[in-house]
Amino acid sequence: MTAPAYTPVALDSEGGYRIGGKISWGVVGTYLFVLIVIFLLFRTNGGSSFWWVPWFLGFVVVVMMARYLSTTYRITDTDLRAWRMFGNRRVPLEQVRRIEYAALRDLAPVGMLQGAWGWRGRMWSPRIGAFDAIQTDPSFGILVSAGHVPLFISPKKPQAFARELSRRVRSYTGRLTVDVGDPLSGTPVPEK
Repeated sequence: MTAPAYTPVALDSEGGYRIGGKISWGVVGTYLFVLIVIFLLFRTNGGSSFWWVPWFLGFVVVVMMARYLSTTYRITDTDLRAWRMFGNRRVPLEQVRRIEYAALRDLAPVGMLQGAWGWRGRMWSPRIGAFDAIQTDPSFGILVSAGHVPLFISPKKPQAFARELSRRVRSYTGRLTVDVGDPLSGTPVPEK
């Protein structure tokens, strides 16, 4: 008896595998709380010369929340694309060398997580050097080593995403030495 073939459920009209970032409603709630605090603390009467401050800060918070919520990942037959409002990263599948599970805490040195909140998401790790982080969940994601700069992502379903990414990468390069998505690699799937 053979095992049923794995079929991804998030295929778009062009055959690409698309999935959103893992969203924390605690993070969204924090953005909304900060928005309320801004308007309560900076409430001014109409005659103030700083009437624009709460509107500007509110706009910045709304843009950052929309950017967080817009994070998506797409695997096509030729590349992996990590996208968010005002920023993205494209990784050709032929350049992928490793696919592994990771946590941002394990990659970044203590106290050096500023890049995660930065606009670009470029960070530095003593373990792997410079890397990009287009993520919504720092506690569990996928580290894709490709090209000169690895990419840390956090899709909603990391195991399914890793399997699909691995399947498409293997069609280009064959088996990788470290590949959590390859069912024959023997890499244990973490509980999450």
